[in-house]
Amino acid sequence: MITKLTPIQALLLRTAARRGDGRVIPPDTLRGGARAKVLTALLQRGWIDPADNDHLLTDAGYAAIGQQRPVPPDDVQPVGTIGDLQLLEGIPIRPGTKLAALVMALRRPLGATSLQLMLATGWQPHTVRGAISGMLRKKLGLNVVLAHNDSGERVYRVA
Repeated sequence: MITKLTPIQALLLRTAARRGDGRVIPPDTLRGGARAKVLTALLQRGWIDPADNDHLLTDAGYAAIGQQRPVPPDDVQPVGTIGDLQLLEGIPIRPGTKLAALVMALRRPLGATSLQLMLATGWQPHTVRGAISGMLRKKLGLNVVLAHNDSGERVYRVA
């Protein structure tokens, strides 16, 4: 059965599917009643679920756009939250920020690939590299080393 989507519904579902966490973030130009109407329609069809202050794409939402929920590879380890806050001691970074997520991912024993850093922060590849070079290496003085894993991906870690 082919699901009929409005253009804005299709846009919201496809952009959410491209995000690693599946968050539905309506554009700033969609305001007021139009925003409420679109989100209500997606909720009623079961394509999104409310979560905290956001909405998350469901399996039915992925199916509505002809996709499946991506399964993270086995070697991807989730970035911790509470236990890793102690890792930021001595570094002037506010916990819970994207920069803190970047530092926590880099401090894992195996480091983190560019893709893992992009998913942890929601940043583009050039922004991740710029934050590592400018903020972490130059301003904070962290020794971030770059290596390549067996599949040729860049792997960053704090030495």
